[in-house]
Amino acid sequence: MDKIDLTILGALQNNARISNVELAADVGLSPSACLRRVSQLEKSGVIAGYYAALDASKLGHDVLVLMQITLHGQSADMMAEFEAEVAKIPQVLACFLIAGENDYILRVSARDVADFGRIHAEYLSALPHVLRMESSFILREVMNRGMQASLA
Repeated sequence: MDKIDLTILGALQNNARISNVELAADVGLSPSACLRRVSQLEKSGVIAGYYAALDASKLGHDVLVLMQITLHGQSADMMAEFEAEVAKIPQVLACFLIAGENDYILRVSARDVADFGRIHAEYLSALPHVLRMESSFILREVMNRGMQASLA
């Protein structure tokens, strides 16, 4: 990966809907050369996909919660069961296996605090092998970015 690839990645992170012609002009390549590079970045898995960034509050989800979860143990079976069940909960936007005092961090979306209470009672408290849960309500998003091309 060279400086041009990093420039392409940065431009796509800013606007994944940019046309190939515009992208090529921005990075100083011909459209065909630019398209070849983007295709190679996709094939190699550096570009894992293209996504729409949704505004949760405009969709009626004003509450975001980070949950730290500790399991009773860390056997492969326990973790696999937990991960399979957490993946079924649509309000769980992300689940990360972590190192440290806790085992997982979840990012959970809810319409309001009462909705989070319902999600907790119906789904989260039923997750298998959970020893402890701690919830932290996000007050405001300060920044939120993916992997920066400059770090690649």
